[in-house]
Amino acid sequence: MACVLVCALLLCALLHSSSSVSAQRRFHERTQKLDPEVNMNIVRGRRSSCSTAFWRQGSNWVTNPPSSSLGFVLADAGYDVWIGNSRGNTWSRRHQTLNPDQEDFWKFRILPAAINHVLNVTAQDQIFYIGHSQGTTIAFMAFSALPELASKIKLFFGLAPVATVAFTDSPMTKLSILPDALIWDLFGRRDFLPQNDYIKWLAEHVCGKRLLSELCGNIFFVLCGFDEKNLNMTRTPVYTTHCPAGTSVQNMVHWAQAVHGGKLTAFDFGAAGNMKHYNQTTPPEYHVKDMTVPTALFSGGQDTLADPKDVAVLLTQVSNLVYHQHIQHWEHLDFIWGLDAPEQMFPPILKLLQEHL
Repeated sequence: MACVLVCALLLCALLHSSSSVSAQRRFHERTQKLDPEVNMNIVRGRRSSCSTAFWRQGSNWVTNPPSSSLGFVLADAGYDVWIGNSRGNTWSRRHQTLNPDQEDFWKFRILPAAINHVLNVTAQDQIFYIGHSQGTTIAFMAFSALPELASKIKLFFGLAPVATVAFTDSPMTKLSILPDALIWDLFGRRDFLPQNDYIKWLAEHVCGKRLLSELCGNIFFVLCGFDEKNLNMTRTPVYTTHCPAGTSVQNMVHWAQAVHGGKLTAFDFGAAGNMKHYNQTTPPEYHVKDMTVPTALFSGGQDTLADPKDVAVLLTQVSNLVYHQHIQHWEHLDFIWGLDAPEQMFPPILKLLQEHL
């Protein structure tokens, strides 16, 4: 029997502080179970889980029609789909001891707690893990540094994989121009781009208008790159109703650090802070080659965030690569919302899942 964990995240702030350890003990992230009445045909013993956050969060796996949403497709194939949300996004604002007004609320390492929670609830020994973008980044970090956690993964699917961003040309890299201190001063030390009533109003009353939906799509998706011909633009109001869902400012600072450093490292607290957190003056580097989890990667030729040149380097580092599919015309969002995803990507995912049960 097997579980699947599907994770859609953008980048990450994977910390090794006391708050990270306590997150393991006090895991209280909200999970969304797909309604079993929505034509799921769930088969006992084959299970799936979905954990998501940042500008792409849980709902993004089910915001397209059932036949073109990976969450529904996995469920209809007989997997029990769980949709979890990292702390601080729209669906995960609660904690057993902290609240969003406290800085410590925004310091977290969620993946180990999420995986262990799913395994405990489902009484399974291993799960499959499917991540998109930052969902792959936190996986590369966790699975290379935590062998015990890695042993709980039967197969890791990396969609638009991001390990390093040395070659990325995404507009999001412009944030890296700002010094860390200035980012903290501008945005504070808590949440970044949270979902709010103003965004929801724009989605309903502006992006919901047929003449303006294309404009909304162009503005909203330009950050990550998208192919207008491969995206259902009529669903822009649906996408913008749920996104952005919010993340931590520390997450964004870590993103800027990744662009500057060109390596996959833990968060840089500065020399003194690093000594406190890591017992060394520089943040530790994660080595993907140390990850032994069987891995299947899906990359896009037009992806400006998971740049093909970065992916080419990554492919040489994955020691247990069992599958790689490069889709030349795909951009970053095609992996979750592409019109041709049901033909290009879903079949090999389902086949690989079946082969590794």
